[in-house]
Amino acid sequence: MTATISAPQIKAIIAASSHADLIALMEEGFINYAAGKVVVPPVGYLPFNNPPGDVHIKYGYIKGDPYYVIKIASGFYNNPAMGLNSSNGMMLLFSQQTGEPLAVMLDEGYLTDIRTAVAGAVAARHLAPAQVDCIGIVGTGLQARLQLTYLQTVTTCRKVLIWGRSMEKAAALASDTTLGGFEITPTSDLTTLVRRSQLIVTTTPSREVLIKAQDVQPGTHITAMGADAEGKRELDPGILAKADRVVADSIAQCVDHGECHYAVKDALLPESKIMALGNVIANPALRRTAASQITVADLTGVAIQDIQITRFVYEQI
Repeated sequence: MTATISAPQIKAIIAASSHADLIALMEEGFINYAAGKVVVPPVGYLPFNNPPGDVHIKYGYIKGDPYYVIKIASGFYNNPAMGLNSSNGMMLLFSQQTGEPLAVMLDEGYLTDIRTAVAGAVAARHLAPAQVDCIGIVGTGLQARLQLTYLQTVTTCRKVLIWGRSMEKAAALASDTTLGGFEITPTSDLTTLVRRSQLIVTTTPSREVLIKAQDVQPGTHITAMGADAEGKRELDPGILAKADRVVADSIAQCVDHGECHYAVKDALLPESKIMALGNVIANPALRRTAASQITVADLTGVAIQDIQITRFVYEQI
């Protein structure tokens, strides 16, 4: 029998789960993916212009696992003006042995949001400098809030600068009572945010460069989340050119449509210099080796994340 699992059920399961467990789950997935133990075909992608939005279809399985997963996730960026979440979607879980549908998870995009935030925490855990005096968050949406929520587990820093195109939205996020552990200051000056922050997370659907190479200081780590489809970008390619470590959740995806795409296309970054996040997790020698190094994690979102979070929820039912 196929189980139908509602968004409230899913949210209750995630709320009852420790951040450390979810981070460990995602780390295991990235390690398996980098080791070639995961089958992940190319992403299905549907772009929309009026209203602006996109749909990603991601799917795959771990070799020898009981399940395979198909995820449909949408982002429609005018939704918040109508009082709706920008993201939506569902997860479909099947038996890898028989093809039977085991669960329909009507998560409304929630699991995509959570697995994305957890991946940001994973990247920061393995690449950010040990001493972080200020976290910089670029963007003011749900993912910006979730990134901070999960970063609490991997850094002791509680001072945050947040930038968005709307100071009203930045101020609203700064006053979010669910983020009470942080001292959050909204700023309209992105240059100042970049220069003062040692850990920066970008969470926007921007199609133009936001962060300039000359503003990135030695000892900075950047996790870039926004460039998850063709045409999106947040970083000056020169940042990747001068970085000591460039890490991708999926090298193939990031070269195709992530921040790495622009740096490789402009011959600023050899593809051979890009390291897989799973390999960095598995091998400490590949991580930051000096406080002054600049590191970049280009995260476009990989189906292994959806597989891991969907399996986890299903096995808690």
